[in-house]
Amino acid sequence: MNKDQVKGEVKQVQGKVKEVTGKAVGNKGLEIEGKIEKGIGKVQGHIGDAKEDAKKAERERAERERAAIKSGH
Repeated sequence: MNKDQVKGEVKQVQGKVKEVTGKAVGNKGLEIEGKIEKGIGKVQGHIGDAKEDAKKAERERAERERAAIKSGH
């Protein structure tokens, strides 16, 4: 798990807490703020996922390249 994935998870939890608190105390603004924060956390998590996917693809490409060099192709 990379930094963006962790930060995204944390942001989602913080947003959920605000959302639930806002609902519980009847504060629509806090509830909406929580929903927005959850959305931001999801986006940040997706960015982290994309970075992990890119790293994995690069590792696999480099591995294929090394294997091709070893086999003489």
